[in-house]
Amino acid sequence: MGTTPDGRLIPPPQADERAMLESWLDFHRDTLALKCAGLDDGQLRLASVTPSSMSLLGLVQHMAVVERNWFQRVFAGQDMPPLSEAGDADGFTLAPDRGVDEVLALWRAEVARSREVTADASLDDTGKLSGREAEYLGGQVSLRWILVHMIEEYARHNGHADLLRESIDGTTGA
Repeated sequence: MGTTPDGRLIPPPQADERAMLESWLDFHRDTLALKCAGLDDGQLRLASVTPSSMSLLGLVQHMAVVERNWFQRVFAGQDMPPLSEAGDADGFTLAPDRGVDEVLALWRAEVARSREVTADASLDDTGKLSGREAEYLGGQVSLRWILVHMIEEYARHNGHADLLRESIDGTTGA
């Protein structure tokens, strides 16, 4: 596989379905990390535009919550405690005492756990939905669906991250 000028692995143009899905998900995970690289805690906490409180660090924490939800809770059926503050189920709001190192480590740990719980699974294996997700998706989703959803989730938030990063220091690009 080749790399982008900033060092991210380019997903292979020819691969089986599993390798393609996992490589695109990793590409988008790496993109989020890249958007945060070289910034200090204060910069990573800068909100986008009023009334939104979205920040780069908040996006990273949100994606840790999303990783945990879809891979551990839904797919693996594990009963997992929330990662973010009470009343902030989506994870965007940062606790004042939770710094950049802690949030990035939390996110990286959730990504590693996501890889662990899916390593030996088939794309057709399913996870059980509950609550809101079950209302609009039914009772189960396949690992294939979860991987595609996660690619979409990262891609959407990487668009937000592009704009946030540009507003902080002018850095643009994929």
